[in-house]
Amino acid sequence: MRYEFHPDALAEYRDAALFYAGRRIGLELRFIECVESAIKRILKSPSAWKILEEDVRHCSTPVFPYSVLYTIESDYILIIAVAHRRRKPGYWKYRYINHN
Repeated sequence: MRYEFHPDALAEYRDAALFYAGRRIGLELRFIECVESAIKRILKSPSAWKILEEDVRHCSTPVFPYSVLYTIESDYILIIAVAHRRRKPGYWKYRYINHN
């Protein structure tokens, strides 16, 4: 199964990686590795992860306080957010509403 990022999800993924790059050399690579690991787990078993709201599911990243929020579409996974788990709950909802 393939996956796509909502444009804002891709931007926040990039911004978070840049933030970690500024914290310590190579930390952004570890962050990217953790997000990609979560995406691989999602692709392997999309229905396995807990529903957060309606049909939006989430899979937490190891090590970092982020979750990959996504929906299961007919032929792909749509990543709605790469969200920090302790900031601005629900900020991503407009992405889901505008998608449907």
